[in-house]
Parts: sequence; structure tokens; C-alpha cells
Amino acid sequence: MTAEEIYSQLYERMLAEQEKYREWLLTQSSEEVLNHCYEYAMREDILMVFESSEIDEKHARVLLEKGVTLADIYDDFIDLETDHMQDIRDTIGDRADKIIREAEKGGR
Repeated sequence: MTAEEIYSQLYERMLAEQEKYREWLLTQSSEEVLNHCYEYAMREDILMVFESSEIDEKHARVLLEKGVTLADIYDDFIDLETDHMQDIRDTIGDRADKIIREAEKGGR
């Protein structure tokens, strides 16, 4: 199987899984959908990586052969410690600093 075929099959399988998940979400209450919105968004981001073939061919091959699912990858991702909250704090601080700099320029 060529690299292109591997990437294509893996992406198509993950896409089908995500479409099934989306269909399930659409049958849920608004509150339940809100409970899953982060998961849905992260699964979409993971899917984008597969769509753009941004992973090593060897990795793609083993994921395809072993039947690894989008849910499996999301579960691994969610278990990671990330700097998400620190990134938000930094962004808030950067925005405030930008406003302060602009105010100082205007005050001169």
C-alpha cells in the first residue's frame, strides 16, 4: 500500500467516526451538546492533522493496521497535561499590555 493510500484510508476511517459522533451529538439535548463541545472541537483538530497527512508514514501505517480510533487518540490527548490555561493567561496579559502601550503612545 502506498503512503497516499495509507493516509487516505486512515483519514476516511477517522472522518466516518467523527461523522457518526456528530450525528449522535445532534440527537442530544442542548445541554448535553454543550458538555461535549470541547471534545468535538479537539476531535476536529485531530482530524485536520490526519487530513493534511502531517504524521509520519510509519505512524500512519501502524495506526491504520491496529485499528486505532479517533476516540483513542482523543483519550490520549485529553490525558496530557497542557499549558492551555497558562496560554489563556498569557493572551490576556499580552492584550492588556498592547492596550497599555497604545495608550502610552497616544498620551505623549
